[in-house]
Amino acid sequence: MARAMEVVRGLAQQVVSLSGVGASDIEVSADGSILTVRLSEAEKRATDERTMQQSLEIIRRRIDEVGTREPTIQRQGTDRILIQVPGIGSAAELKAIIGTTAQLTFQPVVGRGSDPDANAGIGNEILPSLDEEGAYYTLESAPVVTGEELVDAQPAFDQNGRPAVNFRFNPAGARKFGDYTAENIGNPFAIVLDSEVISAPVIQSHIPGGSGIITGNFTVEESTNLAVLLRAGALPAGLDFLEERTIGPELGADSIKAGQIACIVAFTAVLIFMLLSYGTFGLFANIALIINVGLIFGLLSLVGATLTLPGIAGIVLTIGMAVDANVLVFERIREEIKSKKGPARAIDLGYEKALSAIIDANITTFITAVILFVMGSGPVRGFAITLGLGILTSVFTAIFVTRLIVVMWFERKRPKTLEV
Repeated sequence: MARAMEVVRGLAQQVVSLSGVGASDIEVSADGSILTVRLSEAEKRATDERTMQQSLEIIRRRIDEVGTREPTIQRQGTDRILIQVPGIGSAAELKAIIGTTAQLTFQPVVGRGSDPDANAGIGNEILPSLDEEGAYYTLESAPVVTGEELVDAQPAFDQNGRPAVNFRFNPAGARKFGDYTAENIGNPFAIVLDSEVISAPVIQSHIPGGSGIITGNFTVEESTNLAVLLRAGALPAGLDFLEERTIGPELGADSIKAGQIACIVAFTAVLIFMLLSYGTFGLFANIALIINVGLIFGLLSLVGATLTLPGIAGIVLTIGMAVDANVLVFERIREEIKSKKGPARAIDLGYEKALSAIIDANITTFITAVILFVMGSGPVRGFAITLGLGILTSVFTAIFVTRLIVVMWFERKRPKTLEV
């Protein structure tokens, strides 16, 4: 017993946490012929802390993968997490995203049957099939590869046009996956998600490169959600939902109204300024500005963004910046007219010589938006998204849309002089 205790204590490691510096991760005790090994209190606290931090990060990645929902995710006490998400359809939808553990494994198949209570054998387990009711698979308990070795998962369609999920492993996972498929051609291989077999395809050939496809009776929405869950990673512990509330937007109605008024005032002021300053050309810029705002809202809808106050602020800023490129072009056309250039040549040179200044100004602002998106979280990322999309649409409308309108007008009217 003394020798056994000595050996087991030699396996102990220091606790990795600020509160448990110098403490051992296990406690060893003996009672007669029974040797007991348990986690130390310091290691339990450190494990709980790691679990909470990992859960917070995974929940944030699952909810806000694109960075446009602006959730509030806060830790409360030692074992609770508060999650507030604006704009999502229902609490059930949110719980479906964050409540799944999403533990993915790839396990060898021993056999298939219909009795869940059959003797699985040493080192095996019996799991139900997700697709086939009443079917159970006997699998080797030790997985070949796990979801922890996944580096990417994307929704896709299989060769029959059915929704599926493409996946890719890291180098270590790819090597294990490739070696196993090379040695087991003709044998079934189970893909298991949260203790349910979602498919068990037969290995047709060696699969090098560590990539493959998960098929099953998915809808497009289910395959998209599964890809999000796999990319974000598995939760280290299960979640119990203690309380849920759904609140209407009336609590923030004043703020939303103020944001709408700011947008309308900014939009109207810019339209009037451009029309008074540049006449017909100002009208062309205003048409492009209206198209620009429409494109911003279209892109925000495309990425499923929730429009909150920081997002509205980004749009207000974009409205002001959107005409900046047109101002540069029109001022340049004015200068070319003063130097006795013809109308057609003045328009060409105006766009040509103003282009570098437009590109430089917008690239520097876009870099700022990218830094805000990468370094920020929540509202900061929401602002960065709308600012970045606004820059892209502004450059597009200024360089292409306004110029198209000006050229069409010039081709039709053929004016002898230009009034800019």
